[in-house]
Amino acid sequence: MLNQATIQTIKSTVPVLEVHGTAITKRFYKLLFAAHPELLHLFNHANQKQGRQQTALANAVYAAAVHIDHLEAILPAVRQIGHKHRSLGVKPEHYPIVGSSLLAAIKDVLGDAATEEILAAWGEAYQVIADAFIGVEHELYEQAHNREGGWSGLRRFIVKRKEEESRVITSFYLVPEDGNPIASFEPGQYVSVHIQIPGNDYTHIRQYSLSDAPGKPYYRISVKREDAAEAKPAGIVSSYLHQYVQEGDLLSITAPAGGFTLKADGKPIVLLSGGVGLTPMISMLNQLIETGDERNVAFIHAALNGQTHAVKMHMNKSTEAHPRLRTYICYQMPTEADRAEHGYDKEGYVDLPWLKAIAPGPDASYYLCGPIPFMKSMYRMLKAWDVLNEDIHYEFFGPAGSLEAE
Repeated sequence: MLNQATIQTIKSTVPVLEVHGTAITKRFYKLLFAAHPELLHLFNHANQKQGRQQTALANAVYAAAVHIDHLEAILPAVRQIGHKHRSLGVKPEHYPIVGSSLLAAIKDVLGDAATEEILAAWGEAYQVIADAFIGVEHELYEQAHNREGGWSGLRRFIVKRKEEESRVITSFYLVPEDGNPIASFEPGQYVSVHIQIPGNDYTHIRQYSLSDAPGKPYYRISVKREDAAEAKPAGIVSSYLHQYVQEGDLLSITAPAGGFTLKADGKPIVLLSGGVGLTPMISMLNQLIETGDERNVAFIHAALNGQTHAVKMHMNKSTEAHPRLRTYICYQMPTEADRAEHGYDKEGYVDLPWLKAIAPGPDASYYLCGPIPFMKSMYRMLKAWDVLNEDIHYEFFGPAGSLEAE
């Protein structure tokens, strides 16, 4: 427990962190990797280059400072990050390394303003926060190892089938090389895929949502090929998986993880996805159908057009077969073929009037997944419709962020 003097010192740094938080975390990662280059194996280098990892850490540090006198308020976030850490292989011995680099970064960025009192207070606070993460992650490691079909660390899987779902999305069906059972999971969870690409110095780790219901003899991941765009290079891992990984090849993955899962609240369900964000939603949908769940479900999906819309035929067949399911498709730029087939419900973007016309109402459970601009737009709409925070559930691809207005 922290004493009152330490708590007050930490709280006094909140305004400083609000201004300098990202500068501190940028410096932190530079110091961390210079002293411990082996940790580069644990990080997504693309997120580092785009600043997403630095921003996510800055937000986490800021939240810890704001809530330092009642850290239970950030426990849900700790658990969500803990899932990612367990999936990546973060261990207790990493935390002292991180702590020393973080304190050094605070000192470097703030200079004389980082007094000995402030550094000592943050040293104490970091240890309390680290202990919370270590405790949560220990529990998650134990769960992953002890569940039926579970395992620790990496396990090798054979690519049993590789199937093109759209012009940019391909599914990989993975079965265990050892032939033993695989762990069940909750729809919405993900696995970490570890890839060693020829010519690259470091292992690349990417987390991909499982895109089918549990209970199958395989895991399925559906990967979008991230092509080069303005100021954004092509995705190293997604391109490698699409171009070079073939049926019969081996992939090393960690056991399923993640807290973005269906809630048993009895409310109607709205699955609201953009682009490849439909992957966890398909897992949720398949599970709802296969278990005979009696809740009404609306599946609303936004895509560029029919060429990029994955598993469309499956969605159509599911809708025809299950009277409690309604699907709605919005294409930003439909092709002439899309227009001829009448294969979508709205052109342009999902907007609030359309959402109100097709969704069951604000008293439903909403699940969001997709590109960050899409999720921010959907979140604003739901809040404008007076949907409660507790009924809005979402998952980020990569480092956690915020959907609140900036």
